[in-house]
Amino acid sequence: MKKLLLAGTVFLFAACGRPENQENASAPPEPFSVEGKKLLVYTTADSSALRLSPTDTLTFTDLPQPPETDVCVFVDPSHRFQTFLGVGGALTDAAAETFAKLPKDKQQELLTAYYDPEKGIGYTLGRTSIHSCDFSSASYTYVADQDSSLKTFSIDHDQKFRIPLIKQAIAAAGGKLTLFCSPWSPPGWMKTNNQMLHGGKLKPAYYQTWADYYVKFIKAYEDAGIPIWGTTIQNEPMATQTWESCVYTAEDERDFLKNYLGPTLQKGGLGDKKIIVWDHNRDLIYQQANTILSDPEAAKYAWGVGFHWYEDWSGGTQVFENVGRVHEAFPDKNLLFTEGCNGPFNMDSIHNWNLGERYGRSMIQDLNHGSVGWTDWNVLLDEAGGPNHVGNFCFAPVHAITRTGQLIYTNAYYYIGHFSRFIRPGARRISSAASRSPFLTTAFRNEDGKLVVIVMNQTGKRIPYKLWIAGKAADVTSLPHSIATLVL
Repeated sequence: MKKLLLAGTVFLFAACGRPENQENASAPPEPFSVEGKKLLVYTTADSSALRLSPTDTLTFTDLPQPPETDVCVFVDPSHRFQTFLGVGGALTDAAAETFAKLPKDKQQELLTAYYDPEKGIGYTLGRTSIHSCDFSSASYTYVADQDSSLKTFSIDHDQKFRIPLIKQAIAAAGGKLTLFCSPWSPPGWMKTNNQMLHGGKLKPAYYQTWADYYVKFIKAYEDAGIPIWGTTIQNEPMATQTWESCVYTAEDERDFLKNYLGPTLQKGGLGDKKIIVWDHNRDLIYQQANTILSDPEAAKYAWGVGFHWYEDWSGGTQVFENVGRVHEAFPDKNLLFTEGCNGPFNMDSIHNWNLGERYGRSMIQDLNHGSVGWTDWNVLLDEAGGPNHVGNFCFAPVHAITRTGQLIYTNAYYYIGHFSRFIRPGARRISSAASRSPFLTTAFRNEDGKLVVIVMNQTGKRIPYKLWIAGKAADVTSLPHSIATLVL
């Protein structure tokens, strides 16, 4: 047994794409049998003290054909899909500034809770911004005004808070974190509106200068000891925001990628860095991806398509099917969830169960529609849902009461942990289907052979069901408004 530190509580835990996905798809899977195996169940449930808690150890019995009256989750390890990249969150200025205000023991608690694969929830992905975003205390860039030669480029600003946090996160994750970066806006003097805020567009005269800026950033961070795995082209390119933002049509992004950013990274010796297009909501993802990826000269530089979940904030619903349409049309490209959070922030709602359920629902649906990984927004915010220089306050999975050093773990932290703690990078998604609509489910097989099944109950009812695999079944009970990870 191993100790798992979660939210300041110690639980006992038992010892969980792209072309490579396609290349391995025809290879026969390793045979899987439930014979003689124990099914370990870990549960987080509303109106209970259960938080990623071990709740059952079950066995399988013969059940060749389940009756129609039984509620079942069917799992078939012989059908395999995308390879899992990981789960993580954004290491922003806001997270770093809040982290710096915590006492050392609480800093260590947070790092362990997020990044330790045995005592925490084992984050393996990270995202950070290229200079400022809304979750910075102020707008800033890395160069002097009008310096088109970028001779003044310096990341000294980030050395105070952000870089130290990222380095500690990498260490806590065992020395490796798959980290990608995103710009919210070029410097104002490069844009048509002459400011970083309120949208505007990149002036054509500065396309090459801006592409060179990515190279400067990646090399500066790597010189500082922080490897950069990849970059998105632009955070939310179709949004004119009150904070740092820059508008690109799909054609703008396609042309910037193929004529400037892709070749510039190649020439700068950074051709191995993954370039992620779109990085905005699911609503326009197909049109944007189709425009960019249908152009071979642009597509050759694109590792995949990033997406967010905010399409429902304007009164719509989350359109998970659009992710699947992109996966069907461009199966050789990866899909990656790059940002999501709950908001606006309200301390009175910090323990609202809906915070976690939104994560569980999105993570299951996005993975089932082809996403290789899932990246949350800020890993840590303060008691106001910031800092944020434009008042765009929101929830994070963990909040700090900076005046006392207390850490508050929201339900979202535990819901995310049901994925990140048990499904490890390199796992392959396998078939999983529920016989009743109140259940959401996804399943993976890790490289060590362990089978991981996630079952989410969206109802207020206690529901018995059978986990059925190849003619054998285990009897499981799903608690009201719960998520469970079943490990075999």
